[in-house]
Amino acid sequence: MLKNFIHLVLSFIAFSLAYSIAFLTEIDLVKNAVLYAFIIQWILFVPAYLFKTEKFYDLSGSFTYVFVVSYILYSQFTESGLNIGNIIIGSCIIIWAVRLGTFLFFRIKKAGKDKRFDEIKTSASRFFMTWTLQGMWVSICSACALAAISSAKGVEINMLFYIGLVCFLIGFIIEIIADNQKTKFREDPKNKDNFISSGLWAYSRHPNYLGEIVLWLGVSIMAVSSLSGAQYITLISPVFTYVLLVYISGVRILEANGKEKWGNLETYQEYLKKTPALIF
Repeated sequence: MLKNFIHLVLSFIAFSLAYSIAFLTEIDLVKNAVLYAFIIQWILFVPAYLFKTEKFYDLSGSFTYVFVVSYILYSQFTESGLNIGNIIIGSCIIIWAVRLGTFLFFRIKKAGKDKRFDEIKTSASRFFMTWTLQGMWVSICSACALAAISSAKGVEINMLFYIGLVCFLIGFIIEIIADNQKTKFREDPKNKDNFISSGLWAYSRHPNYLGEIVLWLGVSIMAVSSLSGAQYITLISPVFTYVLLVYISGVRILEANGKEKWGNLETYQEYLKKTPALIF
């Protein structure tokens, strides 16, 4: 009973944090987009819990990104007309979301399940919290882009914008290459129960997460010139991504699993010593 209460409290905190950031932008479109992000998660939680499935969880997150960004782009277009900067930054997020969502969906489909959810999906409150956290992830990561697109003049195209675009493309390419390299590594029967240490994985233990952090930093740089006042709080996006991937999910969990699985191997211990978790 206490655990259920804690899960619900954490869900409320996650929603409150994301909506507070949107509220501080003083932009109604951004507030609405955040509400839609959470509503989508809560609606999809129902069939996911009823059928005890996590197979469309990641795909739902990507769909939510596409929806909220498309909603903002369309609303701003009907109100202010065409803005190239809006289209570019919006397209960057949409293309990234579609690529990542489909990649994760087919990976889970091939594996049959995502073992991270084995215990989570049996608890209504914990599973609900997980879907709510995904709403927070979408809302906070995209907040700076949503605020910039919704600003009076839209996304400004200047030197910072181009720097951010290059940063996004570098991060996006790193993430794609890293994912593809690991997929091919796992498909080779010779690599069963082994860890990957080739390609980009020879320079970073988690290059896919490095790429994601870099691309969201790029989005923030593209957006920064169009923000003002309290809207600068939305620049928490890359910091949030870093903390989420390194200290909450992603890196922390995979490092623990790796040490449990290969910690007694000298080759793995050497890999840990010479290869940084991200880039340093």
